[in-house]
Amino acid sequence: MTYLDTFADLIRSCLPREAEPPADSDELFRIYAVLLLAKGEQVSDEDVHNAWSAWMQSVDSSHEALVPFHDLNPQTRAFDEPYTQAIRRAAHRLSQG
Repeated sequence: MTYLDTFADLIRSCLPREAEPPADSDELFRIYAVLLLAKGEQVSDEDVHNAWSAWMQSVDSSHEALVPFHDLNPQTRAFDEPYTQAIRRAAHRLSQG
């Protein structure tokens, strides 16, 4: 376990109960941990989508949502929001010490 895993676990703990992360998503949450460290509370839904896209490309390169964020319909864009909020909550917790 590395420091990125620790941050990934923090992000997971900040997800709302109704969020359902994909199976076998440890690598995805490590990428989200990088977003946490790089962007903190300034992370956007587009950032989260780009991180998810990088991960999904290795999981299923034919996934229909592997397009730029602005090309997604509003319903698909909404899937990123709980992860954005979780990263922001984690950043806030870290800033509080």
